[in-house]
Amino acid sequence: MDRKIKVSFRGIEEIEVSPDTTLLSVSEKFKKYYNYPILVAKVDNELTELSEKITKKCVIDFYDRSSTVGYSVYARSVQFLLVLAVKKLLGMDAEVLIEHSIDKGFYCEITGVEIDKPVIRKLEEKMKELSKADYVYSKISVSRVDAIKYFKKMKQMDKVRVLKYISNTYINLYRLDDVYDYYFNEMAYSTKVINDFKLTYIKDNGFVLSYPSIYNPECTLDYIHHKKIFDTFLDYTKWGRILKISNAADLNEVVSVGLYDGLIRLAEAYFNGQLSRIADDIYNKKDQIKIILIAGPSSSGKTTTSKKLQVYLWSKGIKTHQISVDDYFVDKEKTPKTPDGEYDFECLEAIDINLFNKHLTKLIEGEKVLMPQYNFVLGKREYHKKYLQIEKDDVIIIEGIHGLNDDLTMSIDRCNKYKIYLAPFTQLNVDNHNRIHTSDTRRLRRIARDNKFRGYSASDTLKMWDKIRAGEEKYIFPYQDTADAIINSALIYELGVLKTYVEPLLFSVEPDDEVYPEAIRLINFLRNFLTIPSDNVPNDSVLREFIGGSCFND
Repeated sequence: MDRKIKVSFRGIEEIEVSPDTTLLSVSEKFKKYYNYPILVAKVDNELTELSEKITKKCVIDFYDRSSTVGYSVYARSVQFLLVLAVKKLLGMDAEVLIEHSIDKGFYCEITGVEIDKPVIRKLEEKMKELSKADYVYSKISVSRVDAIKYFKKMKQMDKVRVLKYISNTYINLYRLDDVYDYYFNEMAYSTKVINDFKLTYIKDNGFVLSYPSIYNPECTLDYIHHKKIFDTFLDYTKWGRILKISNAADLNEVVSVGLYDGLIRLAEAYFNGQLSRIADDIYNKKDQIKIILIAGPSSSGKTTTSKKLQVYLWSKGIKTHQISVDDYFVDKEKTPKTPDGEYDFECLEAIDINLFNKHLTKLIEGEKVLMPQYNFVLGKREYHKKYLQIEKDDVIIIEGIHGLNDDLTMSIDRCNKYKIYLAPFTQLNVDNHNRIHTSDTRRLRRIARDNKFRGYSASDTLKMWDKIRAGEEKYIFPYQDTADAIINSALIYELGVLKTYVEPLLFSVEPDDEVYPEAIRLINFLRNFLTIPSDNVPNDSVLREFIGGSCFND
């Protein structure tokens, strides 16, 4: 009689399987629980590809593209499918550069061949053809030295250089048909489940690869070109190329010869240059601008940016006053609740909009206003004889997640507002095919800050992240195109500094913790970077907001 292995699915259903049964086979038994094809498994809290076999009693779960985990797997898999399609259609010398995320997709360029709209259409057709061909994503463990030799032979020097700085004796490569590539996280099993995507030609050999998102997993939406966001990314990418720093290996080379101090100064000067130009723009409109609104997603550096902008404006003779929207929260018992019964402090209705606008109007008209202060312990507004009165040419600065939404400042004419959208648009990539998620930069920043200033563990922050991202999708991103100016708060050197602070915190996440797989993913990501000491990070840097030592701390 054959020995059977007990497998528990989410602790709600149990089956017995023969030894060496693949997870792909087991997934067929549970696909009824999913709306989309299963992409990856979790076995005893470790992400595992469907090609792996079951060898012992275990608890399993699966993910499709509607989940955060499945979405990431789908993104990597469609990315590799694109790489294969480029090689098949345009030749082995053609190289696709996956630059950065934009509008739920990747912005890409192709080197070695000219492209236009007809070529992009053919490339999309080739991807669909390869998808239907049911090619298997195969993971192969090889020595790092052998991998370097292979990529050197294939003239893929971006891989050669990034692998130089990885200390692992063995690494994982992935094979799709006859193409090998380096990826450090899980892939789907087959191209047949990577069947929904679109390519949109932009210009100058550039195009966008779009695919379903966790907020719209049903299908790929048409790409919407956000020109200001796109141009901000492009400017920073061009600047990085001038410095000859586009990938992790480029940064590591600077670090390895001890020249990171100069790079820190250059990065800070780039950021400050953005503030200087915006201050000039506001100064030129000083007779019109009454309110400056700064909004951006979590950990984009809003606090430091608003305070630095105040310095620039004061240097030009523009007196500023900062007002906290948080002081206008309604009493806690009046705060709307989410569907799961928790207080929704992020929604616009959590703010006393009428009182906020009444005070703004009075201030702009020169009246003296008794300002509230919110007591977060009691969940009530309080008044402590704190008055504010501004002069005719003074400007009010407001920062918060609703800053770009005109409903927040409905009593103020649009012409009297100056809106700033802030986010770290990371131009750095690991290599030509492994992009760095802007959200990962913010996630690492927040882990460092939450631990330093709030006593939270990495696990605490990671557990909050999906809810944070959902709030950004609802309250921030829809309004980004209304901004008068965009500030890129990414610093080209920061991942090397953040690694020093965040990596130990990630190692503290226990194997039975629900966010353990995500901690491992971030650890694997950070292994691609050498550490950079924080000693020479200026005390007015945005990065200091997260690692400590900021001169702007009250």
